[in-house]
Amino acid sequence: MVDKVMTPEEVVGRLRSGMTVGIGGWGSRRKPMALVRALLRSDVTDLTVVSYGGPDVGMLAAAGRIRKLVTAFATLDSIPLEPHYRAAREGGAFELVELDEAMLMWGLTAAVHRLPFLPIRAGLGSDVMRVNPRLRTVRSPYEDGEELVAVPALRLDAALVHLNRADRQGNAQYLGPDPFFDDLYCEAAEHAYVSCEQLVDTEELAKADGPQSLLVKRLSVAGVVAAPNGAHFTSCTPDYERDEAFQRHYAATEWSAFAERFLGGSELDYRSAVAAWQEEQR
Repeated sequence: MVDKVMTPEEVVGRLRSGMTVGIGGWGSRRKPMALVRALLRSDVTDLTVVSYGGPDVGMLAAAGRIRKLVTAFATLDSIPLEPHYRAAREGGAFELVELDEAMLMWGLTAAVHRLPFLPIRAGLGSDVMRVNPRLRTVRSPYEDGEELVAVPALRLDAALVHLNRADRQGNAQYLGPDPFFDDLYCEAAEHAYVSCEQLVDTEELAKADGPQSLLVKRLSVAGVVAAPNGAHFTSCTPDYERDEAFQRHYAATEWSAFAERFLGGSELDYRSAVAAWQEEQR
């Protein structure tokens, strides 16, 4: 078995400006934030990002790294609209392709199966078709003759996801209530990178309740990163919940000030800065 363990810096070292990068998780839940922070420390830019957006999108947009964003939303969950995403979008910083949630899932699924598109009813009769004039419809070749949206495949150069547990070969497991389509991101990408709360032996993965928790298979993974607390400040249930206090601070702080204090150094520096901030709040 190939040992695929890497550092966040080694993962980012494989990314290039201009790539299409999918980022797993959902809103402010189980985002691969340690990998996003490593990406922010690099000079990689001009990205097309595909994401059910949260602070990953907000930070990359505020830092000017996104050329095009494909998303269904950008939210911090307990804060409905991601403020740094909003500021960047209102400033015209990037092109936006706004899809229905199911359309985004279907676009990833088409890429997984190496299809050019998949038909879906979602989007019909809505403004999705108006704001995305490049979308096309197809008509069923069968007797029903139904008109459907042809959702184009969302092929990814790279995917970044965060799971609760993984082994050194790239098998990865979620222990929370929702897979968040992380398996689709990995299988739709040329190269997928998984960060995890804990590296374990393969035998440990089999002890979890339910085989469906083994979400990501090693065949679709190019690299594994041990990143304890690597989803912070988003949640990674059941390992930890969202850091609501720090998220409120992030949302209320001007971007340059937040970046200077928390994102100017290594991941260890980030943790130290967060700990210092938490101590100040006591």
